[in-house]
Amino acid sequence: MERRPIYVALVHYPVLNRHGDLIASAITNLDIHDIARLARTYDLLAYYLVTPLVDQQVLARRLIMHWTDGVGGDINPDRQEALGLLRIADSIDEACKEITLETGSRPLVYATTAREWPASLAWSELRREIGRHYDSILLLFGTAFGLDKSVLRGVDGVLSPIEGKRRYNHLSVRSAVAIALDRLLGGN
Repeated sequence: MERRPIYVALVHYPVLNRHGDLIASAITNLDIHDIARLARTYDLLAYYLVTPLVDQQVLARRLIMHWTDGVGGDINPDRQEALGLLRIADSIDEACKEITLETGSRPLVYATTAREWPASLAWSELRREIGRHYDSILLLFGTAFGLDKSVLRGVDGVLSPIEGKRRYNHLSVRSAVAIALDRLLGGN
């Protein structure tokens, strides 16, 4: 079976801190593991960790190697398989260039945000689009307090915020990725 031409990227720059300042956030072990497992569960082609910080890239590679080439992979082959989907990129643009080289065309890029955004796309609309076309898609998820507006302005579409029963909207990024992938690719 051919994998879905869908990629996910966890973006650590350019993102915002709680004060709205532009920052580069640190990677977390939980995000690396849990989102890789989601990418494998939903049969995505790859999961990008986007950070320009060399020390963070080195740390991520060390964690990944432990589970793919080290003793961790011997102990837990399922995690080895999931973490094998992980790729590291300096920027969103670099991830798009890699996908373009791999697939032969530029991916459609959709961003997620917990904030209201003008003319945002409903999840059901993107799900229908995925069903109709076989173009590659890159879904962007921001860390810290979300993607900078420069990212949101430069994508093919911004998805509506994930909302629960109340106006409280501060999900962990791992939870947001899980909900998003299930809305777009789940069986229901």
